[in-house]
This record gives sequence, C-alpha cells and structure tokens, in this order.
Amino acid sequence: MTATKKKWSAEVTEHSDAMDLEDHIFESDDAKKIASSLKRSAEHSHRRKAEPFQSAMSMLNFYINRAGKNLPAARRQVLERAKDELRVAFGREKED
Repeated sequence: MTATKKKWSAEVTEHSDAMDLEDHIFESDDAKKIASSLKRSAEHSHRRKAEPFQSAMSMLNFYINRAGKNLPAARRQVLERAKDELRVAFGREKED
C-alpha cells in the first residue's frame, strides 16, 4: 500500500467538510470528553449534511473503522464508550 493510501483517512479526519473537530480529540482517554466535543462540533457546524447526532456518530464510526486492526483494544473500548456517551448527550437510547 502506498503512503498516499495510508494517509487519506487522517486527511479526512483533520480537514473534513462535515465538521471542525477539536485537535487530537480521538486520542483522549475520556469517553465523555470525546462525546461532548463531537456534540459541540456537530451542533456548531454549518457544513454538515445530516442532523448533529448522525454527523457526530458518523465521524466517530469513521475513525474507528479506518483504524481497523491497528486500533489497540483499550483505545477501541474508550471510543465504543464514547458512542454510548454520545447517545446520552443527544438524549438517545443507550445500546446494550
């Protein structure tokens, strides 16, 4: 795989037209902080195409999916908890 193909997802995450993300937010160990940052970004974005909840959840899922097998288990757990926190922040049902 070329270096260009490896870098496209990082480029999308950093320069997405969907939302302006807080720098290094996905590196946080605090799921609640990640969720609140994504919620804030989604609600303040004028460029997103979907509702704030869907945009925020999509960005989180995008990050998780693009990391794939390279995402350590502990990091994946934090990000999966962030999904639950995001649902709570938007008043949605938590998934089991």
